[in-house]
Amino acid sequence: MSEHADPKSAKGKGLKLLLTTLAIVIVVAIAIAFFARTDRSSTVATTPVQPIPVIGAVAQQREVPIVLTGLGTVTALNMATVHSQITGLLISVDFQEGQPVKKGDLLAQVDPRTYEAQLEQAQATLNHDQAQLSNAQLNLSRYSTLAKTDSIALQQVDDQNAAVKELTAQIKSDEAAINNAKTLLSYTKLVAPFDGITGIRLLDVGNIIHPPTAATAAPSGSPDPNALVVVTQVQPISVIFSLATTSISEIQAAMTSGPLEAVAYSQDGKTKLDNGKLVVVNNQADPGSGTVQLKAVFPNERRQLWPGAFVNVHLVLSTQQGLTVPLDAVQQGPQGMVVYVVGQDHKISIRSVLLRESLNGVALIENGLNAGETVVVRGQYRLSPGSLVTLASPDNPAAVPNPSTGSAGMLP
Repeated sequence: MSEHADPKSAKGKGLKLLLTTLAIVIVVAIAIAFFARTDRSSTVATTPVQPIPVIGAVAQQREVPIVLTGLGTVTALNMATVHSQITGLLISVDFQEGQPVKKGDLLAQVDPRTYEAQLEQAQATLNHDQAQLSNAQLNLSRYSTLAKTDSIALQQVDDQNAAVKELTAQIKSDEAAINNAKTLLSYTKLVAPFDGITGIRLLDVGNIIHPPTAATAAPSGSPDPNALVVVTQVQPISVIFSLATTSISEIQAAMTSGPLEAVAYSQDGKTKLDNGKLVVVNNQADPGSGTVQLKAVFPNERRQLWPGAFVNVHLVLSTQQGLTVPLDAVQQGPQGMVVYVVGQDHKISIRSVLLRESLNGVALIENGLNAGETVVVRGQYRLSPGSLVTLASPDNPAAVPNPSTGSAGMLP
């Protein structure tokens, strides 16, 4: 026998050992991967779901005004362009632009000398004719006495009687001339026709002021060359606004219980300006636009309503008990308006609601929600049915991120 082992046999044993080692390594790797995956799954399975912070509000039953809203224009109850009724030199302007004035306050003075002279002349004529009449009446008395004794012809008595009547008529004419002269003299003082606010002065001292005529009328939108100033009444003041003709019957029915309250808001609807009353519904509707004009009057004590400005008018038809939530709680869904309701288990359900009206950030819910239920006011964009939520404090600026910026913020 040979002293050396068989080379083929040694090579086979080495290969077998290598394969055995590789198999062991693979088995160990698989075992490690399995146990690691099992451990991760166990960890994930045991991690609790974190609730989503939202801001909520409770649906409440309360008195709610039923209103109709329309866009209107502030209109002065009275507005006058102050003209002179005579021609003359403007010698003084006695108002400040934008100044409140009372009815009868002096606005300007036209040179009165010509008209004072006319009044004096008319007065002198009257005095002369009155003296003539007095003398004629004395002569008539004498002639009548003489006629009774046939000392004078009756014709002379008749002539004297006619002279007395003629002078009496002349005196009436003189008195009319005096009244006319007094009227013309009063026109030299231009006064406020009513309580109001003066506008921009249109004519300066030293100019000749004229009565307005068709030939000298200013083009539309241009200052009147014959005018002194425009006076506008602002207390009280009116607003003319429009509503749909479909609301006419509802408005008329509400008016049977008394005057309807009208509330004026700024054009953006954020600022309340004044409370007033509806005074008239126009007797004709506009078939083209399907609207009808209405007029409300406001005391305007703070002068926040100004002629020509646009405002929103809320016409209050009645007051009734209703279910309310903040308007931010109502969202537009695929099938209409919805709210996100927080259940007793703090899980979310999405519920369709019927919105009766919205006013000043408050929504009146017709149906679909019950009093006492909590709805999400902010944070809806992260929710889906069954989401677990926690109610955060609205006083905490970091409570709920703002979906538009991704940052935290307060409720609008």
